[in-house]
Amino acid sequence: MTVCDLVDLGGRAKAAASIVASAPSGTRDRGLERAAEELERARDEILSANQGDIASAKEAGVAETTVDRLALNPGRVAGMAAGLRALAASPDLLGEVLDGWVRPNGLQIRRVRVPLGVVAVIYENRPNVTADAAGLCLRAGNVAFLRGSSAALRTNVVIAAAMRAAYREVGLPEDALILVEDPSRETVRDFLALDGVIDCLIPRGGPSLIAEVKQHCRVPYVIDGDGNCHVYVDESADLEMACAIIVNAKTQRPSVCNAAETLLVHRRVAAEFLKLVGPLLGGVELRGDEETRSILGDSKVASATVEDYAREFLDLTLAVKVVSDIDEAIAHIGRFGSGHTEAIVTSDLASARRFQSEVDAAAVVVNASTRFTDGEQFGFGAEIGISTQKLHARGPMGAASLTTYKYLVEGSGQVRP
Repeated sequence: MTVCDLVDLGGRAKAAASIVASAPSGTRDRGLERAAEELERARDEILSANQGDIASAKEAGVAETTVDRLALNPGRVAGMAAGLRALAASPDLLGEVLDGWVRPNGLQIRRVRVPLGVVAVIYENRPNVTADAAGLCLRAGNVAFLRGSSAALRTNVVIAAAMRAAYREVGLPEDALILVEDPSRETVRDFLALDGVIDCLIPRGGPSLIAEVKQHCRVPYVIDGDGNCHVYVDESADLEMACAIIVNAKTQRPSVCNAAETLLVHRRVAAEFLKLVGPLLGGVELRGDEETRSILGDSKVASATVEDYAREFLDLTLAVKVVSDIDEAIAHIGRFGSGHTEAIVTSDLASARRFQSEVDAAAVVVNASTRFTDGEQFGFGAEIGISTQKLHARGPMGAASLTTYKYLVEGSGQVRP
């Protein structure tokens, strides 16, 4: 794809944005509902295309966790459709009055919610993002300008075609969803340079993509960053609860960003807890400090490096460290955490509140799995990503995160003295 081709797609996205922004809520609702129906109707075609993508990925020798992120099945397609229906049933955001006041001079000021415009998403592997991102953008009155990876191209094309057909049927512009069908790395930098077209970019990918965005992006962006998530087992923790939480956080789906990557354990309960949880983490490669290795045995735990504590494994690998107290746990998270999700297991309210207050992350969890940091689990219907930065969104980004606001000011002839 040439730069001119990409600019043409951007122009189409920009032209569609004003139409989508002014479309009645009912029309956007019907668009989402029809898109869900079209995904279900096209299920076999979607799964067939996905099998082609999976076969190519396996032939290229990619990791099994990457294949898992790429793979769809009937349940996942049904989940995509359910997510669109949930969005259709959610309250309309546009025009919501966030606050309002009257100045002493009689000026009436309201702050109301409006769309961002053209929301671009660069993402790797997971084809469900095509449906989720497009649905969220439409719910918030935006155009979705999507650039997936070559690994999921066949699947993304079928999903996008189904949703575009649904939009056309209800009177929305097909270009409310535009998929860049050239996923070559060369197009990334051109995509990042579409200043004046893209109102907000959300990159969902590995460190190399994020580094590319930070270095070359010329449009506003929100980083969907790494998930180096920790679970800290405090000295007052219910150890059976802690076992259930870390097993779920690490093994329920290890290839996603809200999976736990490091287990921190208070020294006073380390021996008892690690001997309890060790057998429950069968199949998980443990990399620990010397205290962990002395408790579980050098043959069962590899020696952890500083790089291991800083790494997002996205696999069945877990770093483990025994800490002297909550101060050391918080300091460790401050050094190595990525600002995504951090969890404490404790029965002490003061420790829980201190952990929530002092740990700097998008989500800080008490006595539950890190896996709950998710748009659907938070009640947003779906998410377009999980922001690990602080502007303009943080944590799971639902439809509300894809809006901004403007001020509506009404007077009766006032002039400034």
